[in-house]
Amino acid sequence: MAEVEVRGLHKEFGKLVAVNDISLTFAVSKVTCLLGPSGCGKTTLMRMIAGLEEPTRGEVLFAGEPVTELSPSERNIGMVFQYPVVYQGMTVRGNIELPLLGIKGLSAHERADRVRQALDVLKLEDVADVDVGRLTHAVRQKVAVARAIARKPPVMLLDEPVTNVDPVTKSQLKWLLKEITRDHEQTIIYVTHDQTEAMTLADEIMLMNEGRIVHRGSPRDVYNLPEDRFGGWFLGNPGMNFLQHEVRKEGGAPAIVGPLFPRPHVIRGLGDHQVITVGVRPERVEVGATASTTSVPATVNHAALVAGGQQLLSLDVAGGRIKAKVPTGGAFRIGDQVHVTCPGQHLTLFDEAGARVAVEFDPSHGVS
Repeated sequence: MAEVEVRGLHKEFGKLVAVNDISLTFAVSKVTCLLGPSGCGKTTLMRMIAGLEEPTRGEVLFAGEPVTELSPSERNIGMVFQYPVVYQGMTVRGNIELPLLGIKGLSAHERADRVRQALDVLKLEDVADVDVGRLTHAVRQKVAVARAIARKPPVMLLDEPVTNVDPVTKSQLKWLLKEITRDHEQTIIYVTHDQTEAMTLADEIMLMNEGRIVHRGSPRDVYNLPEDRFGGWFLGNPGMNFLQHEVRKEGGAPAIVGPLFPRPHVIRGLGDHQVITVGVRPERVEVGATASTTSVPATVNHAALVAGGQQLLSLDVAGGRIKAKVPTGGAFRIGDQVHVTCPGQHLTLFDEAGARVAVEFDPSHGVS
């Protein structure tokens, strides 16, 4: 087992800062997903951990020991890339076994057992003696994963390993990787831009943007409590709705006034902000045909069926437009006059700089 730590890790390419002074620890026996859009620095960070990229400054440590000056082979890591790396002219079995030949003290029996286990886990028994050149792209990627896990390295690095495979194999590989991570006490770092992969596989997500880790937490926390507007926007399909609201004093207490509330809504802990942005995820927006004491009127601007038996609505409210995901039973149509409620417990507030504001909604005032 090897805890991976980076201290002040920084990488510049000319004037471009790809990774900006990151210090953090990747836990043992956990899958940590580096998640973010293309160009955010996640692959560069992984490459520095692997030894494939030299940091501009900073350190990489495995189990407390510096490895920054070591080559990739000296770091004893397993790597799987976006495109399958296999040894042409060899069988699947030969591909998996070849790296094991260099492990000192590993007997022929142990070597054969590891190959057998890897073939079994990745469901490759039927092609074990087939030349990899005759296999599809997707099966070759399975071979690459099998070869990496057979070595049982203390650290596994996976860089978008299911991006370029067909949907069926992608689903299979995601669940196989989840199974593998449960059975091995390894430090596993998984790079992806796909939030579904991260939510499915990760014990912890590190959300990256512009070379920095902007949020770190469990998939549930990163999704439900984004630290900034970027996290609210990037996660979700579609992402969070954002509408600006004014802050006023109501009976001596701060309250927000704006398009999502039928009357001023008292907020505890709001401080001295004059303007606040209210964020709400589309699936938390409640849409009905009749008005209530907590709803505001809206007009259906667009309606479409989406995955999961839901209807995605675009709604015009006073001062803005929001999206809502609702059950198809409502069967709303373009032009319908509806009423929208956004429950306070599902709202996230952001300040003028886009950072989350920790507040408490008062259930006795406005939305509960």
